[in-house]
Amino acid sequence: MREHCRRKEHIPESESTGKTFVCGEGYDMAIEKSLLTRIREKELEVGVRIDDIRVEADRMIDQARKEAQTITTSSEAEGRKAADDFLKTEMKQIQAEAEQINAQAEKEVDSLRKKGEKNISAAVEKIVGIVLTG
Repeated sequence: MREHCRRKEHIPESESTGKTFVCGEGYDMAIEKSLLTRIREKELEVGVRIDDIRVEADRMIDQARKEAQTITTSSEAEGRKAADDFLKTEMKQIQAEAEQINAQAEKEVDSLRKKGEKNISAAVEKIVGIVLTG
C-alpha cells in the first residue's frame, strides 16, 4: 500500500480518520528523489572503491618495479661475478698451458744443447782438419 504524500498542502486535515491521501505527483517525486539519492550514494561508493583499487594497483605496480630493479641488479652482479670467475679459471688454465709449453721448450733446448755438445769435438776436429789441409 502506498503512503500518503508528506507535502504540507497534501496532508489530510484529520489524520485520526484513518484516511490516506495519495498524491500521485508528490509520491512519485518522493520515490524518484529517493531513487536518485540511492543511485548517487551507490555512485559515490563505487567511485571510492575504484579510487581504492587504483591506489592499490599503483602500489602493486611500484612494488613490482622495485622487485624487478632488485632482480636486475642482483642478476647483473651475479653475471659479473660469473664472468670474473670464468676469466680467472681460464687465465689459470692458460697460465698452466704456457708453463707447460715453456717447460717443454726448455727440455728441447737442453736436449739440442746436449746433442750439440756431443758433436762439438767432432765438428772442431773437422774444421781444424779442413783449415790445416786447405
